[in-house]
Amino acid sequence: MEEYKQIERSIITKYRKDIWSKFVKAVKEYKLINENDNIMICISGGKDSFLMAKCIEELKKHGDFDFGVRYVCMNPGYNKENVELIKENAKRLNIDLEIFESDIFEVLDRVAKDNPCYLCAKMRRGCLYSKAKELGCNKIALAHHFNDVIETSLLNMFYASQIKTMLPKLHSENFEGLELIRPMYLINEESIKSWAKYNKLSFLNCACKFTADSKIDENLSKRRVMKKLIKELKEDNPNIDNNIFTAFTNVNTDCVIGYIKDGEKYSFLDEYDRK
Repeated sequence: MEEYKQIERSIITKYRKDIWSKFVKAVKEYKLINENDNIMICISGGKDSFLMAKCIEELKKHGDFDFGVRYVCMNPGYNKENVELIKENAKRLNIDLEIFESDIFEVLDRVAKDNPCYLCAKMRRGCLYSKAKELGCNKIALAHHFNDVIETSLLNMFYASQIKTMLPKLHSENFEGLELIRPMYLINEESIKSWAKYNKLSFLNCACKFTADSKIDENLSKRRVMKKLIKELKEDNPNIDNNIFTAFTNVNTDCVIGYIKDGEKYSFLDEYDRK
């Protein structure tokens, strides 16, 4: 059996419970993929996005309905070695990958080299949406996983003073007709690492030019702080991450001081004397 077929098989056999079942559950529960969708699969070069590509490929092969896919990687200015690694992995996994160029790293180096992360994310998103429109796609698939969801939820609480999480899908505000989906939403990062190790696969870890050039101290990353905090909390309660996730599905608006709906802010006092 060819290597890429063995890798594909591992997703639905050895990792059926930890990866495949959770992937299918997210797609069905959140209605992420529908018949006749045309989806742009965004591959960054890391383990998460390559696994997402293979899972979507398996769904297309064995699912109950048909949909279109385009596998795309945006090169924001990676060095030659990183680009070659992405190409090698795409070939090894039998993925028909299109790589397109952008000048994001170059622009950031001129205008935001001391604090590039926010602008980088915004520019990347804009480039991907534009590419999806060019390809005639109606959906963009990103590989954010379960741990990303939990960490983002805590980041919003601790540093943005908001009860706000990362949703499994959302409509684009600036590109009409485009929707962003996150099929890896329920999959734990440890399962993804295990899958890569089991198949002896090596992917890009962090290809950020600014981190590599020591222009950003990774130790100051608030997401790293959240990872460490969750790890410590799990020592006392191994189910803490699942509890955080479930809490965002059980928000009781009768027991919060205030909330925002459609940009309008509401207070518990609005209804207090009517009860």
